[in-house]
Amino acid sequence: MKRKDFLFVALFFSIMPLPLGFSASAGETKPRVSGAPTYDVVVVNGKVIDGSGNPWFYADVAIKGGKIVKIGKIDPSSGRRVIDAMGMVVTPGFIDLHTHTDMPVLADGNAESAVRQGVTLDVIGESSTVAPLSGKALEEYKEDAKRRAGVDVDWTTLAGYFRRLNKKGSSINIASSVSPQQIRKVVIGFEDRPATAAEIDKMTKLVAEAMEEGAVNLSTAFTGGGYKYADEMIAMAKVVAKYGGYYGTHIGGEGEQVMEELDKAIRVGEEAKIPVHIYHIKVRGKNNFGKVKEVIKKIEAARARGLDITANQYPYTAMEHPWARLFPTWVQDMPRKDAIAKLKERAFRDKIKADKEFPEYVNEHGGWEGVVGTVFNQPANKAYEGKSILEIAKLRGQSDPAETCFDLIVEEGAFIPGVHHTMSEEDVRYVMQIPWVSIASDGSAINLSAPGKPHPRSFGTNVRVLGKYVREEKVIALEDAVRKMTSLPAQALRLKDRGLLREGYWADVVVFDPNTVSDSATFENPQQYAKGVPYVLVNGTVVIDNGNHTGARPGKNIFGPGKNGGARAGRGSVS
Repeated sequence: MKRKDFLFVALFFSIMPLPLGFSASAGETKPRVSGAPTYDVVVVNGKVIDGSGNPWFYADVAIKGGKIVKIGKIDPSSGRRVIDAMGMVVTPGFIDLHTHTDMPVLADGNAESAVRQGVTLDVIGESSTVAPLSGKALEEYKEDAKRRAGVDVDWTTLAGYFRRLNKKGSSINIASSVSPQQIRKVVIGFEDRPATAAEIDKMTKLVAEAMEEGAVNLSTAFTGGGYKYADEMIAMAKVVAKYGGYYGTHIGGEGEQVMEELDKAIRVGEEAKIPVHIYHIKVRGKNNFGKVKEVIKKIEAARARGLDITANQYPYTAMEHPWARLFPTWVQDMPRKDAIAKLKERAFRDKIKADKEFPEYVNEHGGWEGVVGTVFNQPANKAYEGKSILEIAKLRGQSDPAETCFDLIVEEGAFIPGVHHTMSEEDVRYVMQIPWVSIASDGSAINLSAPGKPHPRSFGTNVRVLGKYVREEKVIALEDAVRKMTSLPAQALRLKDRGLLREGYWADVVVFDPNTVSDSATFENPQQYAKGVPYVLVNGTVVIDNGNHTGARPGKNIFGPGKNGGARAGRGSVS
């Protein structure tokens, strides 16, 4: 070959694209090894918001063996399954720090109201937790489980609950709290007295057992006056601190007493040397609107002193409680069956009406016009679902709404679930801008067949933030909102492998359309799934696929750092 011909051929091949399946390196041409795809799933062309709060960036995400293995530019042909996220946002799965999914997930492991809005991990438990159970506490829990979800309780320990859950299977991951109030019932019953030294010793041992079975925190929900016996609470909190857990609390008296009750929560944190997390931070009652700024200021002061204290909120101006919360504290502390039976007596009703706490609590919950009945079991009362007690009183021809409330509880044989319209929209927006406040629902993972008219937060909390408060009202930036649903709650749980899109992390992944993501659920029609979330992966498995639930149940048990006594590592574990 002549020299000029050789040069022409060499130049031709140097500028000609290489055939697929070949690569050039250091002057060599090598075939790409063919065969099975490299990855299980590849998500391509999306805007990645990694959960850290940093700005979005374009990248592909590769998943294999349930984990994220690569983030960057990835050949789509390397994935067994390819999800094209063009025009959409890719984020970590959302973590809900405060739910009541314990029974619903056993009734329906698909957990649709949660996973359809991108939630991949629910933390269950508050004042009532799945364990420990014995005596009157077990009897009460069995009754509640049957009434709430038709579930028969066949366990008494946290380990037993997780075994039951594993048999059922779940579409989302589940972590559990342990309740000191429930432990008190196990040890003392319903007696209103301080525990003896021996009883406190039993309580702390039960707490230790729960933490070693995987509980993530000590969780409380107080009525108006909060806890009475600080020594017991602090003793149990000290045990949890040793296991690397935190103290989560729905403080008592979120109205007039909110500052005093917040002081109690801070005291537990400082004396037990344990992180504190306030459930759904708010102030209720019209006369208290705006006071939430004082609450934030007090928490900021505690943080400045070195206390690790955070909070969560839900993006609504109504809360959900059983009507029991309208009653004086001494009624709420009674065994439920006893209290309901006593409501048949005129003298008992009159005693309630004479207690100053009764009108105070009714007003804090929205007044008779703001307290709504959500679920009635008696056929004759079904027409009252979604109506306020005042509206029901008028329909029944009763002039005193208190008597209507008493009568309905007796007729139903239970404290009726209720939605309470009692908070300020301005307060919601203010709290949402606080950097240490995460998003949590206080709801349950349920489905469209959920009875009555439950609070829409179970169906719409996360997507409501993304649609209403990010896109429409621009209260916070999208990256901030995602952080509040991912890495921030993961930090509270001390998880080292969830809450961020990082190589080596579990592949809990959400793909949503920032232009259409929104909540459909309303107070009038709450059983409606989220919009604009076409794909959700849990532990690398596609659970929501093009807007449809696949039926997959890849959820895992998420344990606290104290699992099996491994307390001091500061790292959550997976079953």
